[in-house]
Amino acid sequence: MASASLSATPPRWELAAETIAIKIRWFGLLVGYGLVNVGSAEGRPVLNAILALGALYALCDSYYSLRGRVFLGRFPLTISFMEALFIGLLCYFHGGLESSFRYYYFLSLICCAIRHSAQVTYVTCALHCASYGLLYFALAPDRRDTVVLGSTLIILGWVTWASSAMAFLLKRVGDHLGQLNVALRENQAQLEDRIAERTRELQEAQAHLLHQEKMAAFGLLAAGIAHEVGNPLTSISSLVQMLQRRDCDAYTSDRLALVNGQLQRIQNTLRELVNFSRPTTTEHSWVSLPEVIDEALNIAKYYKGASRRVVEAHVPPNLPLLHGARDQFVQAFLNLVLNAIDATGKGGRIDLKVTREDGSLMVTVRDDGHGISPERASRLFQPYFTTKKHGTGLGLFVTRKLMADHGGSVEFTAPPDGGAEFHVRLPIPEGDKVTR
Repeated sequence: MASASLSATPPRWELAAETIAIKIRWFGLLVGYGLVNVGSAEGRPVLNAILALGALYALCDSYYSLRGRVFLGRFPLTISFMEALFIGLLCYFHGGLESSFRYYYFLSLICCAIRHSAQVTYVTCALHCASYGLLYFALAPDRRDTVVLGSTLIILGWVTWASSAMAFLLKRVGDHLGQLNVALRENQAQLEDRIAERTRELQEAQAHLLHQEKMAAFGLLAAGIAHEVGNPLTSISSLVQMLQRRDCDAYTSDRLALVNGQLQRIQNTLRELVNFSRPTTTEHSWVSLPEVIDEALNIAKYYKGASRRVVEAHVPPNLPLLHGARDQFVQAFLNLVLNAIDATGKGGRIDLKVTREDGSLMVTVRDDGHGISPERASRLFQPYFTTKKHGTGLGLFVTRKLMADHGGSVEFTAPPDGGAEFHVRLPIPEGDKVTR
């Protein structure tokens, strides 16, 4: 027997048809063994030997089918010729033209029709007709029956036509169902993508709203603290100034001046806290980037641990003005600086550098901290994702969103020598104005 083709996996229909053909073939073999071995039959050893060859072929066919292959799939007419010879020999040794094995011709045609094209099926029919015709002439004249021959050939032709038409219809239905299944899967994938996109948008909106609520609550708290602390400080400052007007010795005057200086420092801190806690505005205006960065750094210096870090800003003069919401710029750069403070240890270094590149301003915030692993870096800007023990996971998400609202972008890179770098790119408006 010729070897099977193992180069490619057959289509699903061909494998399904092969499964049906194998079941029909095994059914025919079992019936054949029953016809030969139950009751008296002439030529039983020869018939069993022929059926054994058929069983061997069925075993090979079943083996390849289990592996997702079609045995002799490239040579369908070879299979048809072998089956025509196989059935003809069975009929010859078992009753001649009227042998029950002649029905195997019909099973063979049905198997061929569901597995192959109509052309192959009609050629198979011609081979079977030739096999049955040769059987007619191989028999002794007294065993020839022209009526049986003619009726069998007519039925072979009818079975060929009917099975080919039915197989063609089933293939069309199968192809149509396959196309519908593919379309259904595509629609399902699109629906899942849309659901995921809407879910992501909802989470981002929820995170942004939560952040705004926290900032509003912080503003109210800061304003309340500034008011409660500011009034006593004003009274104390007035008393100190009254004492300074009196005639005092040099030691007392120096100590009162020192107290007054510290009071002024506290008042300046409260003033910055009040300015930061005022309701944010989204009104766009011309904004000076150096002033925004100075304000963000002035607020960050009161953050825990900031005094034990080295923070340096490298901002060139005569930068173009940006057009946007000043409070949102301050909030974005403040988030990046605070994250850098949290990422570094005592004595850590944080560098903030501004450069001009291709019609945009690039602000780079770099720290020499512990860095961020690649697995976590891919999720940095997702809402509620944080690498801190007590973080909310909203700072970087809000920063990117605020910069995106201004036509900019925020990207993360991992320097080769460790730490982390965040790059904020902001477009320079057309007809840019220069910082004064």
